[in-house]
Amino acid sequence: MRLISILLPDLRGGGAERVNLDLAHEFSRQGHKVEFVLMQARGEFLAEAQGAFSVTDLNCRRARDLPRALMRYLRHHRPDALLAAMWPLTVIAPMMRFAGYRGRIIVSEHGMLSAQYNGWGWAHRLALRGSMALAYRLAHARTGVSEGVVEDIAVLSSLARSMFKVVHNPVPVRSPPNTQALRNIDTMWTTPSGARILTVGSMKSEKNHALLLRAFATIKPLNSRLMFVGTGPGEASLRVLAVELKIADRVIFAGFHRDPTPFYHTADLFVLSSDSEGLPTVLIEALACGTPVVSTNCPSGPAEILENGRWGCLTPVGDADALAEAMRASLEDYHDTAALKRRASDFSPEIAARKYLELLDRLC
Repeated sequence: MRLISILLPDLRGGGAERVNLDLAHEFSRQGHKVEFVLMQARGEFLAEAQGAFSVTDLNCRRARDLPRALMRYLRHHRPDALLAAMWPLTVIAPMMRFAGYRGRIIVSEHGMLSAQYNGWGWAHRLALRGSMALAYRLAHARTGVSEGVVEDIAVLSSLARSMFKVVHNPVPVRSPPNTQALRNIDTMWTTPSGARILTVGSMKSEKNHALLLRAFATIKPLNSRLMFVGTGPGEASLRVLAVELKIADRVIFAGFHRDPTPFYHTADLFVLSSDSEGLPTVLIEALACGTPVVSTNCPSGPAEILENGRWGCLTPVGDADALAEAMRASLEDYHDTAALKRRASDFSPEIAARKYLELLDRLC
């Protein structure tokens, strides 16, 4: 049995946080002890983590406060492995080797950092590349959630592609929602099934939910509905845009839900409109429920999940007309829901956990 510590900024309701919780559950199922180490113990998923695992609050408001607090934690708890996710935590964790930490350090990036920090200025880009080039060499293993993410961080860090490993985001098969849960969500749609379009995710700029609103505005049936599940800084502007497009009466802002499974089951189509992604687990979640999907072909992840269009339609990034046409075509098309579910099973937590544990076995 290993003690595995997972280092995260917090446990807000985002994809990377959900992924690490699912991974932790699988590590535990396989007989290992898991602890969450958080810069700040907050977020929508915190209660779930506290109910199943030990959670340490480092109480760090800024990244520069993290090294000293993390050093104290490691000296006291002595985990066998430290899994750090998301820059700058992925460059701070490897530095713990200088503090005498003898466990194995694995860093994992979940997004396209070159796109995420594009526009932050040359000084930030220099800090990003320099910190990655130094710290990644100190890590015992380096992973990314998709081929595109791995290629991106290999270039940014000036390290060989062979030094990185792809470990896809784990997405567990969730139990079918009960009748009451389905009935509750069904009521929220305010329209019969047939033209129910769903998107799930944090409302931030790279998700480009404005594109989805503009595409949906051209979907003419008055009984069509677009539902947003999630919250974020962009929600207010999206509500304003829905009014400007004269579709506010057909757009539903459902808020954050820890388990969106009932929403997938009651939707006729799931749409991802992002400009960039790491590996969007929401696409896999939709497939796991047998829900057809349409996605922008953004870097990276969608084409990898959908095998270049085999399991769902891919459209050019930023093209509202193409997205709208794909949505209309998908709503009218036949979909083999059993096949979609089989594709989702390729991203099971068992597979992801096994890859991490195999890495640790080789490192020990």
